[in-house]
Amino acid sequence: MKCTRKETQLNKLIVDNKHIDRVRSFGYLGATVNGNTTLEEEIRERIAKGNKAFYVNKVLFKSNLVSRKSKLKVYWSVIRPVVVYGCETWVLKESTIQKLSVFERRILRKISGPTKEANGIWRSKTNKELDELIKHRNINYVKAQRLS
Repeated sequence: MKCTRKETQLNKLIVDNKHIDRVRSFGYLGATVNGNTTLEEEIRERIAKGNKAFYVNKVLFKSNLVSRKSKLKVYWSVIRPVVVYGCETWVLKESTIQKLSVFERRILRKISGPTKEANGIWRSKTNKELDELIKHRNINYVKAQRLS
């Protein structure tokens, strides 16, 4: 693949009489490489893979026989590493951080389940409650990984 921002007239590359097509992006070692050096496509794919990891284990997360603590351990050890794989090389923008945070809160709400109020009404946990549930180790983990 030839990664460049410049459009060239040459659409095919010939090596040893084999035609190699020009592509906009490709996967390499689990990461997406593209010519425009943006992370949006990479983040979308990472979140999609995180969703797949969650739904593969959906029976475990829906089970009442598994404790919330065990479900969180599965989240920390299976789902989050899938989403943040290669995060040490990411340059994050606010929109990217927002997408990752929304994904994490959605998964945590599914893991923790609803909360019953004193008056008998069920509600979803707030962002603050979710942050306390994971002991403030939210997706800002990506920034810490980059610094280390």
